[in-house]
Amino acid sequence: MSDAGSDELDEEQGQGVGTYAGERNELGERHGEGEANLPNGDTYKGSYENNKRNGMGTYRFTNGARYIGEWLRNKKHGQGVFIYPDGSKYDGSWVDDQRSGKGFYYYVNGDVYEGEWQNHKRHGQGAYIYHDTGSRYEGTWKEGLREGYGELIHRNHKFVGKFRDDKPSGQGKYIFDIGCMQTGDYILVEQSADERGAHDDEEVKVIPKWRAKDIREIVLDPIEDLEKSREFEVENLPPENDDYLNEEEGEEEALNQSINEPTVDRTSPLGDETEGDNAAVLEVVAEQHKLRSGTEATSEETEDMGEEEDEEEEENVE
Repeated sequence: MSDAGSDELDEEQGQGVGTYAGERNELGERHGEGEANLPNGDTYKGSYENNKRNGMGTYRFTNGARYIGEWLRNKKHGQGVFIYPDGSKYDGSWVDDQRSGKGFYYYVNGDVYEGEWQNHKRHGQGAYIYHDTGSRYEGTWKEGLREGYGELIHRNHKFVGKFRDDKPSGQGKYIFDIGCMQTGDYILVEQSADERGAHDDEEVKVIPKWRAKDIREIVLDPIEDLEKSREFEVENLPPENDDYLNEEEGEEEALNQSINEPTVDRTSPLGDETEGDNAAVLEVVAEQHKLRSGTEATSEETEDMGEEEDEEEEENVE
């Protein structure tokens, strides 16, 4: 999948080229709102400051790619969306023309990454969802590769442990939905010729192999398990908002409005999603307590009524 940076795309080479229609300052520089048609066929529509793209603007490349978002001194900087020629899309933070900070990347094969970036690469904490299998990785990344602690979650089991060079490495455990887990470690072994399906003269590959140790039963605390649950479904990802990605005149205004709105935390797989669940559990516990209290009160009232009836019977006998 292509998550290559936009720096390889030819942008405007100097501001004194092409044609420009828009506002200028007293020095005759492009300053304010304007539109530029560049000699290479690219176009830019948006804000300028002292002859440089600055503020909100849309840059369209002749190869079909386009960037819609914030600029700072001719570089993508702030919040913005970049649609690449292959149809993949990045929606998130930019620093000095690089994908940096938090953002989403939607790949053309349906995979999705949500998390932290640095210098155009997945770096820090993030979650990657594999569209074809439904599996997902949640954990640490380093320069585009899985590195450090993480969880590789499948339909009915998951691996919890460390990764190195994008592969599981060292001690870890497999946790199964049926209520057991298997501990062990990954060791590096040379891949056999049969596994390679190759000739003897080809380079021998070293791959990680799982070495199991023991199997244990998992005893779950319902409340603790609920607090630790980390549900993350692809359907819950924020929908792609393409309203401002069309060819209409209002695309810049819509994106500007979305950027200026209060920030919405969309990093659900990296945060704690159990707050609502905890509240629901507490509500149920409180309701059960109320019912028990009501039952006790009713029993006391029944006893009082019984005593009153006994007294009345005694009076009648007298």
